[in-house]
Amino acid sequence: MSPALMLILGGARSGKSAWAIANAARCGERVLVVATAEPLDEDMSARIREHRRCRPPEWDTLEEPRRVAERLAGLERDYDVIVLDCLTMLLSNWMLAERGHGDPQWSDDRAAIAARMSRLAAALRARAFRSMVISNEVGAGIVPESEVARRYRDALGHANQALAKRADCVVLMVAGIPVHVKGAAEIR
Repeated sequence: MSPALMLILGGARSGKSAWAIANAARCGERVLVVATAEPLDEDMSARIREHRRCRPPEWDTLEEPRRVAERLAGLERDYDVIVLDCLTMLLSNWMLAERGHGDPQWSDDRAAIAARMSRLAAALRARAFRSMVISNEVGAGIVPESEVARRYRDALGHANQALAKRADCVVLMVAGIPVHVKGAAEIR
């Protein structure tokens, strides 16, 4: 039995996306990548181009920086696999929207984060496809100097915990090597 929901964690450049792409390619032909990054500067634009280059051209891409659960609920096409790349940027987008536009839907308290992760997990499980969610593990480093960075680091830690509880499988990528933390070794 394949896991319906897999969480892939790791640090920057740990091989998360490459491992998810390889697994998704083995799972089926109809793959949707949900991309959450926004090209707000040249560095992020270059990163987005590199991610696109590494994916098979026949895969579909949904670029959605904030309303992932809602957009997944409205999918008109069936997929074998959904790859959400990534929760790290999705959370950042929510927090920046709150700072810039007063998003009343967002709060960084644990209950609000758990509720958002519950909605996201439900949207990912609502159909017959397998789902892989990529997220950074940012809590292993030093305590950030700024309040907003500490708030973000803590919020992402809570989001990762909440999604990991709902996931069938959790993989931690370390230097390109998958360490299986919870559940099956890979999606098949």
